[in-house]
Amino acid sequence: YSLFPVDGGGRTAPGTGDVRESVLSDWLLAVEADAGDWAEERLDLLQGVTQLIAVERDRRDAARTVRRRLAQEVLELVQTGAAPAEIAARLRVAAPVLLPGLGTAPHWQVVVARIDWDGGEADGGAVTRTLLEEILVDPAQAGSEHSDRIAVAHTGHEAIALVPLPAVSDEKDHSSGGVLADSLLEAVRDPLTAGLDGTGRLTLGVSAAVHSAEGLRGALEEARHARRVAAARQGRVCAAGHQELASHVLLLPFVPDDVRRAFTARLLDPLRDYDRRHRAELIPTLEAFLDCDGSWTRCASRLHLHVNTLRYRVGRIEQLTGRDLSRLEDKLDFFLALRMS
Repeated sequence: YSLFPVDGGGRTAPGTGDVRESVLSDWLLAVEADAGDWAEERLDLLQGVTQLIAVERDRRDAARTVRRRLAQEVLELVQTGAAPAEIAARLRVAAPVLLPGLGTAPHWQVVVARIDWDGGEADGGAVTRTLLEEILVDPAQAGSEHSDRIAVAHTGHEAIALVPLPAVSDEKDHSSGGVLADSLLEAVRDPLTAGLDGTGRLTLGVSAAVHSAEGLRGALEEARHARRVAAARQGRVCAAGHQELASHVLLLPFVPDDVRRAFTARLLDPLRDYDRRHRAELIPTLEAFLDCDGSWTRCASRLHLHVNTLRYRVGRIEQLTGRDLSRLEDKLDFFLALRMS
């Protein structure tokens, strides 16, 4: 293979600036041939190709600059404790312009990433931000305007991505879909590990999906805490998701209150929403079911229901939350969520 640098406006030329940034975020054109003995005319032709690619990258970078500004504004609002209505208004105005194809009220996931270099040094977030922008491009829509619609900011040593998701049906689990930590790095783990060159670590945390601006603060803290879980693992490139913040982890004293609130909201909000619309009393049913240690007859008797009606309600709870009330782990999650709510 022969490699040709893709240089664009505003980027560091090869051989100058931070080598780490160059290795991790620069573009190269790879040609399956040995260009050492190519004629000058052929090399000029390849130079023209790289210039065309550079123009396309500059176009993408310009669009990303606008989205970065959006993410920075939203992040500042979230971190300074702005009212949810103010955050929602900012997202509502920007979403149809900057994030086309998802309507004005998509759901959101938060991804937090950080690069730490051996010796304790961390990058300032800009390199990690560029990496997130590349990692989170949707390969299924490559080349379309919808393939690259995330907004990434950085603060301190972290890069923080707002990932828009199609609004899910109210009948579905609010935490379903979207970016999953297990698959986030599947295709790029090896090249990223090589790019870190044995001297750095990339760690990422992924929140659950939230369906309102009110949940963004909790999602941010959840993603940050998941990243800390990933950082405790072995390996140059590690990721963790919200599903790994199990209920027993939430009992630890160092877990932020916002993470606990995000956990309870993710489990109970779908049930509360359904109860408000249908007066189905799923929350009282869940409380009674756990109180009766999962006994169908005792719970049905307490609620003055037929057992079949109780089974229908429990089935609806499981459908809305994606949990199984026959599993001890899920019972424990519901028990703690109800007590912490």
